[in-house]
Amino acid sequence: MFDGYTMSALKNDTFLRALLRQPTDYTPLWLMRQAGRYLPEYNATRARAGDFLTLCKTPDLATEVTLQPLARYPLDAAILFSDILTVPDAMGLGLYFAQGEGPRFERPLRDEWEIRDLTAPDPNDKLGYVMDAVKSIRRALDGSVPLIGFSGSPYTLACYMVEGGGSDDYRHIKTMLYSRPDLLHRILEVNTRAVIDYLNAQIEAGAQAVMIFDSWGGSLTPHAYREFSLSYMERIVAGLIKERDGRRVPSIVFTKGGGNWLEAIAAIGADAVGLDWSTDIGEARRRVGDKVALQGNLDPCALHGTPDAIRAEVAHILNGYGNHPGHVFNLGHGISQFTDPDKVRVLVEAVHSQSRAVRAAHPST
Repeated sequence: MFDGYTMSALKNDTFLRALLRQPTDYTPLWLMRQAGRYLPEYNATRARAGDFLTLCKTPDLATEVTLQPLARYPLDAAILFSDILTVPDAMGLGLYFAQGEGPRFERPLRDEWEIRDLTAPDPNDKLGYVMDAVKSIRRALDGSVPLIGFSGSPYTLACYMVEGGGSDDYRHIKTMLYSRPDLLHRILEVNTRAVIDYLNAQIEAGAQAVMIFDSWGGSLTPHAYREFSLSYMERIVAGLIKERDGRRVPSIVFTKGGGNWLEAIAAIGADAVGLDWSTDIGEARRRVGDKVALQGNLDPCALHGTPDAIRAEVAHILNGYGNHPGHVFNLGHGISQFTDPDKVRVLVEAVHSQSRAVRAAHPST
């Protein structure tokens, strides 16, 4: 029993079985950023909250927006509504969202003493509101579909922590990487411990799968990626709780722009690897074989096309992967705020119907 609710059998565990490369009746689907600004009901809730951080830090509101896309579409998983930058915010860097500028930190890490003093937060203290949201969402889902927890990767978090926000050239973080790698490794060490603790706390609160978003790892050179991003994600995967309440808790790793390093990513021990739209999913499957499941990888901009074009892109991806276990359909990155919600319905229906037809016509190979 979790705090406040009794574990119930999942009515739809297709997503979890696909992550474990088990046969499924159809290809499951969820969308990165599925609870977001493309939905009018999300915008109404966000306006009621007053600002984005209040929305993230109020469990009842986070629950409300997490469930909104599931009320519209028969998606196969929910993902916790939160933000990757809640972790460095809990470290005292002063997260805020400037109008039209995205996330910023009041106190970016630039001085050596700040980096030496950095410590991982207790997730059940400083980030207790996230765990409260996980528990609330699990109660509300009532076993309908699994809940995904998530975190940013150590390197991606470090980018924001050092740059002070988003960046076009990564000047500050890469200057540190090439001039004081010891300081960057110090940040990454703290972030790694923080992410392990944070994800495990989410699992203990009720998350049934977890995902690591390495949004900026693709900006690194191949050898720097292995040293400053991949090696730390490997440690996180090794440190995760692997089973909870008699069920495996799968992990997904996603490096945007990481297609060239697919084999290396697949070797770190995660159950699944996310692909952006620049990688051919059929070729990716051939490269990794049955080592991991694959998640992806529709170009989010395809949802601006006609319904027939969306269906054709879905067919291209499903046919490219083939009738093999281990595919979770998703976008190659987050859904655009300018997406027509009706186009998402076309996508969900196409993925489910086309993949069912493939399974019926061709036995699994």
